[in-house]
Amino acid sequence: MALRARRKPRRGAGRTRARWVMRAIALVVLVGIVFLAWFWWDMRSWRPNAEHYPEQGAVIASGASGVRFETLKAIGADFVYLDLAGTDAAPDPGFAARLKTAREAGLRVGVVEQFDPCLRADEQSARFTRMVPRDSELLPPAIALTYSASGCQPAVSDAAVESELTTLINQIEMHAGKPVILKLGREFEARHRTATSTARDLWLMRDRARPDYAGRPWLLWSANSQLVTEASEQPIEWVVVQR
Repeated sequence: MALRARRKPRRGAGRTRARWVMRAIALVVLVGIVFLAWFWWDMRSWRPNAEHYPEQGAVIASGASGVRFETLKAIGADFVYLDLAGTDAAPDPGFAARLKTAREAGLRVGVVEQFDPCLRADEQSARFTRMVPRDSELLPPAIALTYSASGCQPAVSDAAVESELTTLINQIEMHAGKPVILKLGREFEARHRTATSTARDLWLMRDRARPDYAGRPWLLWSANSQLVTEASEQPIEWVVVQR
């Protein structure tokens, strides 16, 4: 019995399949680009629902200019935290003026001290105590823990970082007369496990999604790091309180 001749695959079939694969990939890429563009645009003005987080506020960067605190109050801020320039930075002559103007606008005010793991605690607390007045009406001070000791010269051990942080917390609390809040970055927490080793209220950071990297409840959440508002010429960090 004669065998049937095996059909040869059509040359056009492979080309058609390849075209469909390329079109599917292009569609996925396009959808991704559209989503990222929408997300970027939406994040410019997104804030957590005030019904879920009645207390909301902002962080004002060190050296910021053109901030309209009255407008910030009008759009829903109850408080502001003012970043204090780092120990190795030039003095910030506008800090006292921003503190005064924010309070005159009816905002509660706190101060954020950026912890530098490469420096001794005494150097850092000296700047804080010199710049920040002793005032019981100020909000609890915050210590930002966002830098690691990886780039320190000379090298600094993790144990030394943790020891200096403990000293800084004690020094700032003694000056302020109230416990600090730890503004805890994800990388710092992963390296030092500060959330479990230090019993202080936490301030976590994650755009849009509720943060969970500390393993325990937080008090403050930086929910949008780049909020665009009429209250400032530059995007600001928007913060909410969990009660």
